[in-house]
Amino acid sequence: MLLLSREDIKQVFTMKEAIEADKTAFKLFTAGKTDVPLRTQIVSEKQNGTFLFMPAYAPDLDTASLKIINIFPDNIDKGMPSAPAQVLLIDGETGVVTAVLEGATVTQFRTGAASGVAFDVLARRDAKQGALIGTGGQAATQLEAMLCARELEEVKVYDMNFERTKAFTKQMNQELSAYGATITAAASSDEAIIDADMIITVTPATSPVFDGNKVKAGATVSCVGSYQPHMQEMDPVILQRAAKLYFDSEDAVLSEAGDILIPLGDGTITKDDFTGDIGEVLLGTLTGRENDDEIIVFKTVGIGAQDLVTAKQIYDKAVAKKIGTTWS
Repeated sequence: MLLLSREDIKQVFTMKEAIEADKTAFKLFTAGKTDVPLRTQIVSEKQNGTFLFMPAYAPDLDTASLKIINIFPDNIDKGMPSAPAQVLLIDGETGVVTAVLEGATVTQFRTGAASGVAFDVLARRDAKQGALIGTGGQAATQLEAMLCARELEEVKVYDMNFERTKAFTKQMNQELSAYGATITAAASSDEAIIDADMIITVTPATSPVFDGNKVKAGATVSCVGSYQPHMQEMDPVILQRAAKLYFDSEDAVLSEAGDILIPLGDGTITKDDFTGDIGEVLLGTLTGRENDDEIIVFKTVGIGAQDLVTAKQIYDKAVAKKIGTTWS
């Protein structure tokens, strides 16, 4: 069994490769070539945390996986990761666990890459301005995925803590300088989104983090953060303005995402407003963007197929490069 740390993974894998891995995962999922049960959640009211278990199996790849990712927001105050995780990669022919991967890094790659896929497929080709709301553990890869998808000139970043936002943008300007975009701290979400062609929200908010009326025509919005029914970072106004609404998995979104469940429940939208899954666009069975004025929304909660394909590709590259620690 191969053990792959964060450093090992980053040594062999890139965001560009993660975006291609997610495309493969979404196509396999939509084509019915994966078995991906809805993730199991166990809530710990005692610790203000959630245990999440995400299994997946892809017969065509002879691979199965299980991601264990536990969301414990209070860990931040303890100087610990708020989403500790591991991914177990399993040989589909023998049932043997072939690798254990540091799961937070896998999650960051594949979650960021989901936005990257949406922007690559749905955003305006001439997009130049980006906006990122949230500077937590998933923010850096979300930002990189946005920069991978389009040659942006500037990305404005907003978080409720302005000092943290400034520190984040300083670090990202250093780490992502090769993309050539300027990353700027915004003092408000209005300032961040007002001219944005591409917008990502990645927060644990329970009320909208931006004004949907101020999103410009032609923008593509990827909402990533809400993964429980009470969470809502997306302004429902944007759903009313949107020409199209895509998901990574409609079933997964409707099982847990307050961003969609809340406006469905109060009648702001109906299921008739749903366009379909991103995998259908990738397979060519569903139309994507049709003109430069359409506002398009993508809602993702993450599916096990992403973890499986991403982990498998990381593992294959690590084996080829003899990276990682063998545990027998």
